[in-house]
Amino acid sequence: MKSSTAGYPCSVAETTTIRISRETHARVTRLAAQRHETIDETVRQAIRALRQDELARDLTAPLTEDETAWLDAC
Repeated sequence: MKSSTAGYPCSVAETTTIRISRETHARVTRLAAQRHETIDETVRQAIRALRQDELARDLTAPLTEDETAWLDAC
């Protein structure tokens, strides 16, 4: 992670803006404060958790007929 001023992990030139409701902003701000991390770090961790959940769902889903046939052919 790159170091920068004010404890932020990236420079202003490497950031962008996303539109979220004031309620969502307040919730993520509180969560970040509770976790002693930046909002960026909290959002990154949330995205990672969502991707892991999606992967877990994919891995636990029943095999399709094509996947089963392929495995049976081996």
